[in-house]
Amino acid sequence: MEGLLSPTHLIFILLIVLIIFGPGKLPDLGRGLGKGIREFKDAIRGGAAGDDQKKS
Repeated sequence: MEGLLSPTHLIFILLIVLIIFGPGKLPDLGRGLGKGIREFKDAIRGGAAGDDQKKS
């Protein structure tokens, strides 16, 4: 049995995303996803730094 994210599954998912959103929206989706991940990382780092400062 293959894993959940085998190459065939990934290609199928990308094809469906392309059909739903169209090629014009893909850069916006990628940009939004990247921004969300970046903000999440910054919030985690900020939260960890804030905890360290409270202890001192």
